[in-house]
Amino acid sequence: MQEEGHESERWVGYVDWRNRPALRSKHGGMVAASFVLVVEIMENMAFLANASNLVTYLAEFMHLSPSVSATTVTNFMGTAFLLALLGGFLSDAVFTTYHIYLISALLEFLGLVILTVQAKSPTLKPPACRIPAASHAPCQEVSGGKAAILFAGLYLTALGVGGVKGSLPAHGAEQFDENTARGRKARSTFFNYFVFCLSCGGLVAVTLVVWVEDNKGWQWGFGISTLTILLSVPVFLAGSATYKNKIPTRSPVTTIAKVLVAAILNRRCRHNPINAVIDMAPSPVKTIEVDAKEEVRDDEGPNAELKCLNRAVEGKPMHGALLCTAKEVEDVKVVVKVLPIFLSTVMLSCCLAQLSTFSIQQAATMDTRVGGLTVPPASLPVFPVVFIMLLAPLYDHAIVPFARRVTGSETGISHLQRIGFGLALSIVAMAVAASVEAKRKRVARAASLLDSAEPLPISFFWLALQYLFLGSADLFTLAGTLEFFFSEAPAGMRSLATSLSWASLAMGYYLSSLLVAVVNDVTGRGNRQAWMAGRSLNHYHLERFYWLMSALSSFNFLHFLFWANRYRYRSTGSKL
Repeated sequence: MQEEGHESERWVGYVDWRNRPALRSKHGGMVAASFVLVVEIMENMAFLANASNLVTYLAEFMHLSPSVSATTVTNFMGTAFLLALLGGFLSDAVFTTYHIYLISALLEFLGLVILTVQAKSPTLKPPACRIPAASHAPCQEVSGGKAAILFAGLYLTALGVGGVKGSLPAHGAEQFDENTARGRKARSTFFNYFVFCLSCGGLVAVTLVVWVEDNKGWQWGFGISTLTILLSVPVFLAGSATYKNKIPTRSPVTTIAKVLVAAILNRRCRHNPINAVIDMAPSPVKTIEVDAKEEVRDDEGPNAELKCLNRAVEGKPMHGALLCTAKEVEDVKVVVKVLPIFLSTVMLSCCLAQLSTFSIQQAATMDTRVGGLTVPPASLPVFPVVFIMLLAPLYDHAIVPFARRVTGSETGISHLQRIGFGLALSIVAMAVAASVEAKRKRVARAASLLDSAEPLPISFFWLALQYLFLGSADLFTLAGTLEFFFSEAPAGMRSLATSLSWASLAMGYYLSSLLVAVVNDVTGRGNRQAWMAGRSLNHYHLERFYWLMSALSSFNFLHFLFWANRYRYRSTGSKL
């Protein structure tokens, strides 16, 4: 057996949970990643159980209007996903992904405890309201200290969710050796099954837990989520002996800021005669070792892409803190190049936001009976969840191997092609959603039930169409972006880069709230009824909103194609 200190036995830049050098014979691989996949099932179940049905809780128990409930949910979920950037940053710069997960899981646990206690205690909620939703007499909305408790629980949960999302995918992906074709293929399989496990947790959430919330009480639903996230901690800890944990090396945000500032300042002083003389002196050569694959020598100089950033290493900096290496410049270039791709995924996330807001409210007005069983509206996501669970293994074990034989590419279907296919599906999904909503309202008019709270004589299965299209879009895009950002990012920025996938969801949810506000403001001028105003969904013009989103998704797809066709992969230099 080789000694622990033998260089060929060590994982360079990694330690085990006791902060000792990680060894190839003991740490990493699919066994270690399997613990992450199991934990993801539990974590996503705890999160999605509440997020998928939260709009119902806010409307029925906190007495918020449909639009305010939808906005509150999108803001909550947007904040949770945006905070993934904080989790990713801390994982790269301060702590390991191992420690960030443990801290974040405990924060999420505390937030869910607060929500459970409030749901259990009638004195912490607004008075019960028996007025029909279609009535013009409003119920008493949650306010004051009760609202403070609600939002404290929600956003403490969001902080924990953000930390988990920002650390867990990167922690699992780091278990593989990217310097071998076998390791890269195993990592790709991990990301596919990571989305599969997201769906497994989601399936339990939108069926069992949602049924418990609607039939046994929200205190039980929150309680199940609280217990699940607590139990995920010992499951995660059980894999400690197998994990290799990347050593935090530097702050990626500091590196990005330093290169950008140095490039700007060096441009300003470029023609200064004194600096022109100084620039003639050769810069000292520095070598930074991160990984054998990523070792870069500064005397080689930065490449010709994004030449404006090359000024960061031209001549002597104005301050010692702005001294940049060629590798740092190249790392920042990678970040700049992936940003347009990241922005292209925001519109899809905005479309996905409708699945946990307006789509749930649509289902609540429809016939949700299946035989003798009444299905809770929040269980609608079961359609895309089951579809993803079937499609993910099929994609990894059948579609990708076939594509590899056809294209000769290691990945079979490139990351950008997967993302683009998902974006194209979102266009179709919103067009379908608009058509279904138009049909729902026609049924309401024909049955003279526009002003009634009675269920409409139309099955909620019609909504399954938009769920299936958006679920498929989510599978291709989320798995594609997770692997794309991780594989393209420099080693010291991978947790932060992977968090961009969740940040896209955050910006999509915020964009959804903004679109609702802007559309209502524009369409409500001149004493006209805004498209999405009032307490009854039957008087909304939701179909027009969905057509607008389909049009915006089309423009977004063209924007993606523009940048994707110009992108060159860092590892292979190939294009789309």
